[in-house]
Amino acid sequence: MTTPASAAPAGPHDTSTHVAAGLVTALVGFTSAFAVVLGGLRAVGASPAQAASGLLAVTLAMGAATVLLAWRTRLPITVAWSTPGAALLATTGTAAGGWPEAVGGFVLCGVLLAAVGLWRRLERWVRLIPVPLANAMLAGVLVDLCLQPVLAVADRPLLVGPVVLVWLVLLRFSPRWATPAAMGLAVALAVASPGVRALDPGALLPSPTWTTPALSWSAVVSVAVPLFVVTMASQNIPGVAVLAGFGYTAPLRPVMLVTGAGTVLAAGFGGHAINLAAISAALAAGPEGGPDPRRRWRAAVVAGLGYVVLGAASAAVAAVALAAPAGLIAAAAGLALVGTLASSLAGAFSPATHREAAAVTFLVTVSGIAVGGISAAFWGLLAGTATHLALRARRR
Repeated sequence: MTTPASAAPAGPHDTSTHVAAGLVTALVGFTSAFAVVLGGLRAVGASPAQAASGLLAVTLAMGAATVLLAWRTRLPITVAWSTPGAALLATTGTAAGGWPEAVGGFVLCGVLLAAVGLWRRLERWVRLIPVPLANAMLAGVLVDLCLQPVLAVADRPLLVGPVVLVWLVLLRFSPRWATPAAMGLAVALAVASPGVRALDPGALLPSPTWTTPALSWSAVVSVAVPLFVVTMASQNIPGVAVLAGFGYTAPLRPVMLVTGAGTVLAAGFGGHAINLAAISAALAAGPEGGPDPRRRWRAAVVAGLGYVVLGAASAAVAAVALAAPAGLIAAAAGLALVGTLASSLAGAFSPATHREAAAVTFLVTVSGIAVGGISAAFWGLLAGTATHLALRARRR
């Protein structure tokens, strides 16, 4: 574990800076993707109550993990839910055994994440998967989700149009707040809708719902393995790179053990996966986290506590999102993923040596085929890897 050698001498503790940076990190991390998480959980068989419980569990897990890691390591490590993983779930479909098998897949994903911390060879195996192929798989998963704003504007222009307009204007003038503002407006419009006004107040209170995990071969290859791969390739590895960009060396072993254990603990209540934050990590680890790099871990602690508070309110957020007019929250969630889609496409097709294999991965994934009950994401990654190996052999 190292912090920047060029860190400025320790100065007065700037509490306001750390608190502000931490709160912004938590708000941006939560508001930009909670709808994606809800959509993913619902797609693999969760009832509205189980999806709300899953949002609660994964938010509390990433908050607790952030506080623990930042406090123990004195590094600005922030943990997030796996947004790419939730997007993957949204296209997976319900397993043959229903929601319990999806939960079993979450548990196994957590075990695999923890195993990376215990068994370095597994980490090396994950790194053998070409990053362009992982990006292509993620891009294929995201296409349908990112089309939601387009379809929603065409269907309900007066309702969804303002949300898109706010996102576009802030993307030009204040990119960090574009997605939270669009999501905030979508939630405000949802609150004003008849379906939300008719909600039972009891539905707004946190209510953890336990599901006993079940596991099948289909759940392993459709949920656990793709969720693990996309979480490692699209979250944990970039998260390490983001921290390195600010001069910090992430202690991979404790990070993987804590996030793996947190995933396992949250899974029974519906949480899908937690991991190193990537994009939002920069808010606490960068200059906005404070002038002294050696004290920015305090901003990460505040972010973790912020996630815990947001978790307590997640049931109300989930109830509003699920009762909102059709397409409204999905459109805002699609806008939140546009940047991720663009980055994934760039990462997939920029390296010329992997371009054909990435195209195969993307096309098979976006096709939505499900052979033998196994999702298209798995087949896309498999087809792309086979193409990559065949082309590499030909070039030799």
